Parts: sequence; C-alpha cells; structure tokens
Amino acid sequence: MRLRGIPQVFRFLLLLVLAGLAGCASKAPAPEKVAPVYQPEQSKEWERQGRQAYEAGDRKMALEAWHQAVAADPANVTVRNNLALLLKEQERFEEAAAMLEAGLNVTPKVAELHYNLAVMSELYLLDLDKALEHYQHYQALAGEEGSQVAGWIADLERRLE
Repeated sequence: MRLRGIPQVFRFLLLLVLAGLAGCASKAPAPEKVAPVYQPEQSKEWERQGRQAYEAGDRKMALEAWHQAVAADPANVTVRNNLALLLKEQERFEEAAAMLEAGLNVTPKVAELHYNLAVMSELYLLDLDKALEHYQHYQALAGEEGSQVAGWIADLERRLE
C-alpha cells in the first residue's frame, strides 16, 4: 500500500490505527472457569439481615439479603424457602417455583421444599402433574401416610385421570 502525498507522520499514525484495529479483530481468550466460593457463615449473616428487614416490613431489603445468602450458600434451605415465600407474596410465582426447584437440585431430600413447590404448582401455576409429583415426594419424606396431604394426592390423581 503506497501512500504518496501524505506526510510521513500521518502515514505512521494510519498504520498504527490499522494495526490496532487488526488486534481488536482477533479472538479473545476463553474465560477461565472459576469455581464458586461458598461462604456459609456469611450466608447466615445475610439470612439474619433479611429476617430483620422482613420483620421491619422492608421486603425489598429482605429480598436482597436473602438472594445474597443463597448465593453464598446454595444449600441454605431455610433462606431458599423464605425467599420463595416472599416471592410468592409478591405474586412472582414462576420465580418462587424456580427458587424451590433450584433448592431441590442441591438438597433433594428436604420435605418442606417439596411441599411448598407442590402448593405453588397446584394453586398458583396450575401445574397439576408437578404438584402431584412433589406432594408424593413430600409424603414419602415426611412419612405422613394418613395426613391431609394424602387426601390432596388422591384428589389430584382423580383430577388428572
């Protein structure tokens, strides 16, 4: 490429710009995978702060604190449950169900998560198949064969036939 009639300083700057653009067009290195850092003690502190905010009527602060607590310790079942119930209270039913499902992915043998997901699925999301599945899991984990939940299971089975 010949650049006649252009002063040498401008030619140098033009080549510098072109070289910079060529460098920008190259592939970026793949991001490194970083293992999540779990902080159960910090999670407990955020859980406490969320509970205080909730009791003071500050739902927004409670929501933020409990999200932080779950991020710090995904296996913190109490916080997940409280967070899901707060989301339900705000009529954010899909998010609440997703929070419970994520909790069950981490801690599948927690009866309360199954129970709350079953209720959420039946009454708010109208997903009767999912409700039945989680009522059955709840019943198996809680060992309540003759409970009110047994009646709900029977009712759902009839409705799904």
